[in-house]
Amino acid sequence: MTIAVLDCGMGNLRSVARAIERVGGTLEVTDNPAVVLAADALVVPGVGHFGACMRNLTERGLDVAIKNFTRSGRPLVGVCLGMQMLLEGSEEDPAEGLGLLPGRSRRLPPTVKVPHMGWNTVERIDRHPYIEDIPNGARFYFVHSYAPDAVVGITVGTTNHGRPFASIVAHGNLFGTQFHPEKSGDAGLQIYEAFVKAVASQ
Repeated sequence: MTIAVLDCGMGNLRSVARAIERVGGTLEVTDNPAVVLAADALVVPGVGHFGACMRNLTERGLDVAIKNFTRSGRPLVGVCLGMQMLLEGSEEDPAEGLGLLPGRSRRLPPTVKVPHMGWNTVERIDRHPYIEDIPNGARFYFVHSYAPDAVVGITVGTTNHGRPFASIVAHGNLFGTQFHPEKSGDAGLQIYEAFVKAVASQ
């Protein structure tokens, strides 16, 4: 069992890798489309500018690799900007997202401190195996200025910072968090542990 952690050129790869290894996952950090397509599961982390990250993916052929990987039905987790890239786009840049999930990211309102940086709660509005054992209202660590609106049938958890936004999304084999599980203590590790167990049981 190998989990590919995608090097988009803009991600906190070391902390993501450490968290997955800590809960028993075997991984390979890669920017090689062939390695991505051969993996049993895929994690797409991301930090920074939406357009720059999408252009990095496109230049390396990783956008096509992610789409083909998704069609295979194997598990994929997007983290922070990695989750936003699964959507159709973002107000931050005209670049198109991967379009694997409906919705777009919008800038958080100027009535609150932006970027939204620090701990905040997640209210669960739907069920998902990766968060089954985590209490509703658990706190997670966020660092972002843009976030998607909640979309019925896709949004699993919401958070409020100036406005409500989707902080957990899921559909089929796709799962994404606007927060950083690898920076979110025990609750974040529980998400990665459930993910690793799901991959192992395939």
